[in-house]
Amino acid sequence: MPKFLEKDLKAEAAKKGFTGKRADKYVYGAMNNMGAMQGNKETPKGEAMQEKHERDVKRGRERSH
Repeated sequence: MPKFLEKDLKAEAAKKGFTGKRADKYVYGAMNNMGAMQGNKETPKGEAMQEKHERDVKRGRERSH
């Protein structure tokens, strides 16, 4: 799964006051909705997102929010 995306979504969930199962549903539901995961399995799109993020970080670029 895209670790960077999971980290960002967990931070968003915490900012919204979600904890425990509610936060997990927010994080993984969002990744399922955007196609990065299908159930509990990473999709090719999710793998590509993670690879692109790693390339960008290596080149010194940070994701813009």
